[in-house]
Amino acid sequence: MHRWRLLFIVAVTAPAITPLHAEPLPDTKPLMHEGDLAAQMVEGIDKYLMRELAASVKKRKEHWKPDFSSAEAYTKSVQPNRERLKKILGVVDKRVPFTGFESVGTIDQPALVAETDSYKVFAVRWPVLPGVDGEGLLLEPKGKVLTQVIVLPDADTTPEVLAGMKGITASPIAQGLAESGCRVLVPVLIDRADTWSGNPKLGRLTNQPHREFVYRMTFEMGRHLIGYEVQKVLAAVDGFCREKDHPLVGVLGKGEGGSIALYSAALDERIAATVVSGYFGPREGVWQEPIYRNVFGLLREFGDAEVAHLILPRTLIVEASQLGGNVSGPPAPRPGRGGAAPGRLTSDRADKARPEVERAALRLGDVTIRPPLFETFLFGEGKTLNLFLGALNKEARLKGRWDKAPADRRKNFDPAVRQKRQFDQLVAFTQQVMRDSERYRQQHFWNKLDTSSVEKYQKSCEPFRKQLAEKVIGKLPAPKLPMNPQSRPIYDEPKWKGYEVTLDLYPDVFAYGILLLPKDLKPGEKRPVVVCQHGLEGRPTDVCNPKERTKYYNSFGAQLADLGYIVYAPQNPYIGHDKFRVLQRKANPLGLSLFSFIVRQHERTLDWLATLPNVDSKRLAFYGLSYGGKTAMRVPALLPRYCLSICSGDFNEWIRKNVSLDYPSSYMFSPEYEMPEFNLGHTFNYAEMAALIAPRPFMVERGHNDGVGIDEWIAYEYAKVRRLYSRLKIPQRTEIEFFAGGHEIHSQGTFRFLRKHLQWPK
Repeated sequence: MHRWRLLFIVAVTAPAITPLHAEPLPDTKPLMHEGDLAAQMVEGIDKYLMRELAASVKKRKEHWKPDFSSAEAYTKSVQPNRERLKKILGVVDKRVPFTGFESVGTIDQPALVAETDSYKVFAVRWPVLPGVDGEGLLLEPKGKVLTQVIVLPDADTTPEVLAGMKGITASPIAQGLAESGCRVLVPVLIDRADTWSGNPKLGRLTNQPHREFVYRMTFEMGRHLIGYEVQKVLAAVDGFCREKDHPLVGVLGKGEGGSIALYSAALDERIAATVVSGYFGPREGVWQEPIYRNVFGLLREFGDAEVAHLILPRTLIVEASQLGGNVSGPPAPRPGRGGAAPGRLTSDRADKARPEVERAALRLGDVTIRPPLFETFLFGEGKTLNLFLGALNKEARLKGRWDKAPADRRKNFDPAVRQKRQFDQLVAFTQQVMRDSERYRQQHFWNKLDTSSVEKYQKSCEPFRKQLAEKVIGKLPAPKLPMNPQSRPIYDEPKWKGYEVTLDLYPDVFAYGILLLPKDLKPGEKRPVVVCQHGLEGRPTDVCNPKERTKYYNSFGAQLADLGYIVYAPQNPYIGHDKFRVLQRKANPLGLSLFSFIVRQHERTLDWLATLPNVDSKRLAFYGLSYGGKTAMRVPALLPRYCLSICSGDFNEWIRKNVSLDYPSSYMFSPEYEMPEFNLGHTFNYAEMAALIAPRPFMVERGHNDGVGIDEWIAYEYAKVRRLYSRLKIPQRTEIEFFAGGHEIHSQGTFRFLRKHLQWPK
């Protein structure tokens, strides 16, 4: 059983709540909210995100500085937007030189797969990235080549279908274009089956569509399946444009292919004309679509209309056509296979596409350029193709009859074999990117830290702290609402009292937790605070329960309060099963994450704690288990007011934990689809996050039998932290404790660590 999942079954212990009319804390209002405050927190964040998604449409113009004086001036002015789109789509790797379209064949499977009076059909591949090829069918006219076209099918459609080689289909569009004098390339896209999504050697299989499986590992590495498939298109464009006076190049795409066509044309001005079918429309609901369409930060700057602005004034045609069958979700879970993220697709409709097409209208000088919209049933109907071909070559026009299917000469050809080659290549490439990422971080992070003195070191960390906050986690604006602290008693123990507390941040968004105050506090006395953070699906009561040693947590907050510490146990919003994971889906397109809210909640909590008369604001410590340990790595790294941090049951070689296929407890095999953080692999593994906590004290608590990782990985990653503290000449400020146990608070070495660095109890 996945050890992160263990925290789902922690029992919610009902505390003995004092009547609501009891006295609140001084300088707070009575807390009158009833019901589940944790669920209300999640609902409030959801409302905030829905407002921001709707508002993103108007806010996007802040990122654009177009020059409409001429087509040339306009194209130059939007180049910064094009570069930013490349980055978030993961189109960041240098393509290998194009060496030609290579024939793919054997004795039984000839490369010349079909031939008609008008054209030949070849099985081909072409180089894209190291170890990664594009693959598909090339239809070569026997006469003059009027233009060159890349036709991108929907994910579950094979090139053979569009080439008319599977009998007469609804839309053998590649066949029609080839008969009309076009050189046509039909690439393979990664499909939505789940056949190879997992590692059978480990007995870990999932029902993730192949597209999701590749997406998960690429997202963590700053890449994207969309970016990989765009690279395949652009590599083909490289090949089509090798000759000086080459025929013009156009792209057409349906469904997922429409997405790739749209983005490819936006990124490469060599593509003269584009047809997007069954895809174009508003993207504010992308969180409901399959997760492999999730692009971090997309909606801050780009909806489909804004992407179209990078294509215009080149030809762009939109078809509101059916997908050929709705995608209601991933393959059904079954014994031994599960964990896929929810997400569905519905057939495109003209009423959805039309407002976005209107938004895409561009005014250059006195001319308004508006992409034509066709409401069709088939992909690439005659009116669409003739307009498309006319933009590429005035001589080109759709002709020929599509009622004769070219015969496939290959014996027992199985497209699944080709699909697996394509899938395996992208997986292998991404796994290599993961292995190379440590060297990248060494060159771009560790080599830029000044360890000659603590003071210089802290200054050298600030650009990285800013990067983590703004580019990786995502930074919310500072709260404008007053804190409005509200409280009510919840515990009354021999040594301390407990209070539920809420603090406002934004409309509908608040922070909530439980404060434990020792009864022996003297007027004017200042004591340290330990912020004790629960894990996945946890609650503050798991941390503070005085009546029993809670499972995994061992009521460590109550233990610390018994020792005389002031304790605060926040409620973090990773609760509610899929409800909180949907928050991540809604946040990502805005360039935000769940931790965007968690950081601001902790920041506001620290603001409030510092106002309490017995709190020493210079001794505010953090101690978290599991997802709380995940918090211990990120929040103190961004909030220097935390004077130390203890990570329990989470410290890891985090990038491998998220991306590797060789470890049974990798998040590649789990239902926690919210775990990947965009480009974390090239920015901050856990050693780098710990480096932003330094020179403050930092400790790791690790049970030998804790399934979240293995001792070797934890020790390897921690060794970098230990080396850093030694270079700063403060090795005494960092420790790791291994203990004989599992996923739990051990509270031995960590309590000694707190006592040492907080100088309490005296």
